[in-house]
Amino acid sequence: MTKVSLALQGGGAHGAFTWGVLDRLLEDGRLEIAAISGTSAGALNGAALKAGLASGGPEAARGLLRALWEEIADIGDFRMVPWFQPFLPGLRFWQQASESFLPFSPAGVATQLWSPYTPGIAYRNPLEPVIGRLDFARVRAKAGPALFVGATNVRTGKVRIFHGEELTPQALMASACLPTAFRAVEIDGEAYWDGGYTGNPSLWPLYDRGLPDDIVIVQVNPLRREEVPETPLEIQNRINEISFNASLMGELRAIAFVRRLIEDGRIEKGQMKDVRAHMIADDVLMNDLSAGSKLEPSGNLIRRLHAAGRTAAEGFLAACAEDVGRATTVDLPALFG
Repeated sequence: MTKVSLALQGGGAHGAFTWGVLDRLLEDGRLEIAAISGTSAGALNGAALKAGLASGGPEAARGLLRALWEEIADIGDFRMVPWFQPFLPGLRFWQQASESFLPFSPAGVATQLWSPYTPGIAYRNPLEPVIGRLDFARVRAKAGPALFVGATNVRTGKVRIFHGEELTPQALMASACLPTAFRAVEIDGEAYWDGGYTGNPSLWPLYDRGLPDDIVIVQVNPLRREEVPETPLEIQNRINEISFNASLMGELRAIAFVRRLIEDGRIEKGQMKDVRAHMIADDVLMNDLSAGSKLEPSGNLIRRLHAAGRTAAEGFLAACAEDVGRATTVDLPALFG
């Protein structure tokens, strides 16, 4: 098997795509996962993956990932942001309408009108019981791949990486704390929001010399759209995608720069990590989904995304598996051209 590190993006319910990717990679068995960096939904996927690999290997990891997303699907749309229910009468009607013909997500609209700090609301974070059912002794175990989870410090605007004994339920909740939907998560006296604002995910923890040079990025937020957005929803979607890709694009540009220095002989090979980047994505599918659907973990959406993730992973394995460990399969110059 070829050792790789995984970089798992966040994206709410769209993280079910990553579940599909991981499900197929684990089933295939040609890649050995040495480390994982995850943010938001990517952190949840990473924690379930780590716990499974640490306890029982690939099949155990596949089972824990399935259990995680089945439980997230049970949360449902409006229970994902439960505190705004009193503000929207007839929720079931609006949910059915959004699935049928409305060009927007009621959940997404509600988070623009009300805050999780609105006086008088009965606030709760629906991810808390889901995350709490993970076995954190195994999430923190030295066995299995190293796990790095990113969150954004609200006060400083800096990314914080949680690792080892720092990996607690609160750390995962902080990493997945979308501030328009959930109250900031406090850890050691500091407030944290979703890690996607500062590292989606952070690649630099994977640069350690003891980790593989190959990093497989599972991309959830589309990098490119052909059409210029015009409607309010389209504009908001594109702002969301650009914002949650900005940090990753910066790190990929740095990787491309270092690779060019090595290729030009301006620094000696081995002086800096020569990262071989790989990417698994489905921009066609993600371009069809709105940012609002990230707050709508319906069973139908999750099953669709899981199937798409498996298909994307199968395509990656067929086209790139032989190159992993030998060459980068992402055309970085073209990405920034």
